[in-house]
Amino acid sequence: MNERAVSDAAENSPIWYLDRGRALFAGPLGRNAPHRHSTPVFLAGLYEKFQLRVGDGAWRSCRTAAIPAGLAYEFDMGGAPLAVLYAEASAAGADSLARLVRQAHDVSGARVGQDGEIVLLREMYEDRDSPSWIARGLDDLIGFAGRRERPVDPGMARVLDSLHESYADLRRVGAVAETVGLSPSRFQHVFTREIGVPFRRYRAWCRMRAAIRAVLDGGNLTAAAHTAGFADQAHFARDFRRTFGASATPTLTKVRRARPQCVTARPKRTCPAG
Repeated sequence: MNERAVSDAAENSPIWYLDRGRALFAGPLGRNAPHRHSTPVFLAGLYEKFQLRVGDGAWRSCRTAAIPAGLAYEFDMGGAPLAVLYAEASAAGADSLARLVRQAHDVSGARVGQDGEIVLLREMYEDRDSPSWIARGLDDLIGFAGRRERPVDPGMARVLDSLHESYADLRRVGAVAETVGLSPSRFQHVFTREIGVPFRRYRAWCRMRAAIRAVLDGGNLTAAAHTAGFADQAHFARDFRRTFGASATPTLTKVRRARPQCVTARPKRTCPAG
């Protein structure tokens, strides 16, 4: 593969992109402490392999990985660029993202590989104009992976829609359960089964998304924290570290902002290839 030198690639500004069903980060990273996400994620070392540890298992070298929602993991990129694709339950499941991993085997519930669908993500990172076509590129990539094997329960899908619109809604679980005609205990069981994480954890993810969006819209970290309903910047910083295993500042400053409504151009590649 005609891959650029990592030292040259690391000069690019990081990318953050969010829309209703996906989120993408691509940029240089170091060591991220153990963390777990509220959505399945696909990890791709854009130029080289990285070190990955799933749960309490051994460290291993890999190029790609698909991590289910709720599964703890950590990694060490050593300063090289990594792409992390977060796919909401409405867009894809862990089974779908696993199809983007090749030369793979299962590790404690994750799919870990030595190859995979990397090229399109690398183009997004290298092309300084990629914010104009990144959404279309993700359509292609997730379309290639395919949707989750089983659709989300309709009631839980309505709850997901509500959370994206009212992420600061802190009603008790029982009040939310009533909106889909379930008891609180049954609701929490079904939500966790369908989404992969408990309701409160997913609601916290929606708030985190809102804060990141506020930063991408030009706000500073303090303003973004208040916009998303955090008590203050320190509260946001603690939750960010818990969610991503690293500090907010390195990944949310000097980023290339990709807004969904700005998609006007086709990506360079319509069929992903690794």
